Amino acid sequence: MYPLNETHDPALQSWVESAQQPGTDFPIQNLPFAVLRRRGTPEPFRGGVAIGDQVLDLAAVLRSGALQGQGELVQAALQAGAQSSLNALMALGAPAWSALRLALSRALRQGSALQTGLQGCLLAQSEAEYALPARIGDYTDFYTSIHHATNVGKLMRPDNPLLPNYQWVPIGYHGRASSVIVSGQPFKRPQGQIKPPDAATPLLAATRRLDFELELGAYIGPGNALGEPIALAAAEQQVFGLSLLNDWSARDLQAWEYQPLGPFLGKNFATTVSPWVLTLEALAPYRAPLERSSDDPAPLPYLDSAYNRLHGALDIELEVALQTPRMREQGMEAATLVRSNSRHSYWTLAQMVAHHSVNGCNLQPGDLLGTGTLSGPQPQQAGALIELTLGGRQPLTLPNGEVRTFLEDGDTVWLRGCCQRPGVARIGFGECAGTVLPARA
Repeated sequence: MYPLNETHDPALQSWVESAQQPGTDFPIQNLPFAVLRRRGTPEPFRGGVAIGDQVLDLAAVLRSGALQGQGELVQAALQAGAQSSLNALMALGAPAWSALRLALSRALRQGSALQTGLQGCLLAQSEAEYALPARIGDYTDFYTSIHHATNVGKLMRPDNPLLPNYQWVPIGYHGRASSVIVSGQPFKRPQGQIKPPDAATPLLAATRRLDFELELGAYIGPGNALGEPIALAAAEQQVFGLSLLNDWSARDLQAWEYQPLGPFLGKNFATTVSPWVLTLEALAPYRAPLERSSDDPAPLPYLDSAYNRLHGALDIELEVALQTPRMREQGMEAATLVRSNSRHSYWTLAQMVAHHSVNGCNLQPGDLLGTGTLSGPQPQQAGALIELTLGGRQPLTLPNGEVRTFLEDGDTVWLRGCCQRPGVARIGFGECAGTVLPARA
């Protein structure tokens, strides 16, 4: 648990004026991390921190010496954050992350004596290109929304939509890290085996039922030794931060291959993550109770605590928007398809980490955990097209009259997220965008 401290003060303002713009995702109360460089240059990638419409280049800050004298922990964190990935920073653990956040918050506040020394360390976000925040050694995708699990289950098993283990086990599967890509990078429509309902045999073809999945991604910090589980009470200290995540899905490939072992080619062609990682400390003002029905079974003791029940969830507003090629030609903005919230998750981050490691599985710095599709209880909160269109039986009509059941070539999907409550500064996640290219011939 991260207590509220001076970095969360809603009255704080930055000498970077754009950090006070109404609706900005990146006020001084946020300070998320990314890996970037100046677009169109051979400069090395390095860590940076968002403030307004600028990025504070951590490698430039390190060279400037502006934070010298802030303590050994701050210097160690700054050196780690200035590298070409955030793995070293993630490995340092929560005390180092918190110390660097506090030092940066004080340095970026109005009236800071460090303003002159740090102004030359700023880079406009519009001039930056981004890399993945970390070298992702392992990727695990969970299934934390009972609403998504039930909605999809109804399509496949109308009489038994929710399997009996769901309310006992945080369901997950190991994916592949090699095809995780950063926001803005397009991908080709995947192909694989499809078994049409009226065909006697499967065929190799490009997917006809390409879908998005509205998720959050959690990056692991120090990790644990092989054979040593992470207790629920210590699990959040292992999470460096969260980003938006779109786990694209080829539903027709998935339907043919997922039994008995789960997703394979239907999932492993691309997963898009946003460049910005919000620390759990930045998200501390937005904790929420875990939503469970009184009829649900109590979790096993290793997955249960009073704190997790009262504060384990996060109140993050989420949105999915779609822009078709024709909409782009017509100068139309993307159409919002989904509005949901991560607080509807059936399992918390702490429960996912504790369960992932209870058998002794060792998590490592930079490992990525996907939450699974974050659908809410209402139809408009469904986090995937397979839910919104009832498996393709109820197409969506877009504002320009176009119709979609699943994604078509040239479609761009945006995920967005923010946290806002009365008396607390609004913070956001930026954007997670991906465009579908035609399949390889």
